[in-house]
Amino acid sequence: MNFKLILFLVSCLLASFSYAQQKQLQAATVAFYNVENLFDTIPSAGYIDGTLDYQDQRYHITIPLADTAQYEYEPFRQSWLRENIEGKKLVRSLILIDEFTPGGTKSWNTQKFNQKLTNLSKVITGIGADVTKTAPVIVGLCEVESRAVTEALAQHPTMQPYNYGVVHYNSLDKRGIDVALLYQKDRFVVQNTEKIELIAYDGGTGYRDYTRDILLVSGLLDGERMHFLVNHWPSRRGGEAASFPKRKAAAELLKKSVERIQASEPNAKIIIMGDFNDDPVSPSIKNVLGSVGKKDQLQKGDLYNAMEPLYRKGFGTLAYRDGWNLFDQIILSKPLIGNDYSSYQEYRTNIYSPSFLVTKSGQWKGYPNRMYGGDTYNPFGYSDHFPVYTILVREIKAQ
Repeated sequence: MNFKLILFLVSCLLASFSYAQQKQLQAATVAFYNVENLFDTIPSAGYIDGTLDYQDQRYHITIPLADTAQYEYEPFRQSWLRENIEGKKLVRSLILIDEFTPGGTKSWNTQKFNQKLTNLSKVITGIGADVTKTAPVIVGLCEVESRAVTEALAQHPTMQPYNYGVVHYNSLDKRGIDVALLYQKDRFVVQNTEKIELIAYDGGTGYRDYTRDILLVSGLLDGERMHFLVNHWPSRRGGEAASFPKRKAAAELLKKSVERIQASEPNAKIIIMGDFNDDPVSPSIKNVLGSVGKKDQLQKGDLYNAMEPLYRKGFGTLAYRDGWNLFDQIILSKPLIGNDYSSYQEYRTNIYSPSFLVTKSGQWKGYPNRMYGGDTYNPFGYSDHFPVYTILVREIKAQ
């Protein structure tokens, strides 16, 4: 990555924001971070209560393995269609059930879990703070095990001053990881939430690929209506081409979700964020979702991929075999793109990659600084992804 260019962009941002401050602008950072396997230390399973409404956050939860004996066990790979679950109370096993436990391959214990929370808190509270002087108002997360670990992160001493609330639903993901949203309760009022189930199938086996849902959170950001869609699309395991149909299904579902919002709110301000396991120019993003990479080409109803310009300049959020990908993206609906700032508009979008998030030496020099490379523990590590963020600004209206 060209870190001189990053410094140049930051300098331009600071200078520009200094000018903006003279106009008395209010700012809000919206961030997304793949935190890479945020698990607690307790051997767990998924518990589904089919007597509850599907959108009830208690419908599917993570429970200790020790508490599962009283429920019916449903073997992995059986059909988890809602009609087959209705009225039942079932337990499902998870692939990473043993790995992140004291007796597992990573010897995952309370000290390591707390260190992970400390490290992630340092990252999150720093995103955009050089400009806004505060932590992000909204933070989308992926690879969190449960609501409990997400709340533990939100309640960490470093995070507590910002009074974060949590929106989380368990998905049917086979690894037991989900997406979630943190929000500053003093600045964002949640009006409605929804998990949007992604049903995709493995092309080789024909089995359903149990993956992450899309999380929709709508509410008032400093009094202004906003919609946030948090994603973690199916991985490229098995090869990019072979796994493409699953990400195509995710893109189609996301597009329908956006169109549903726009049908009821034609000028809806929508922020899409996530780890898409595809780049901004991949067919799932460009062709299926239909994102646009240039602001001057936007038409009514279009989505602007704020990461595409960075991708075309060679930036990335994760590295693999000495090549960079920009899987972590922020995509904005057209009403967020403009320059009058009478209401919230996108001001800058960037990758957050301060020096402490970058591996300093060795085989992975320059890569994101991970807490685990395989089963090798690094207490000073964070994640295998850099976070991304956008800063929204608007003029403060005279009283």
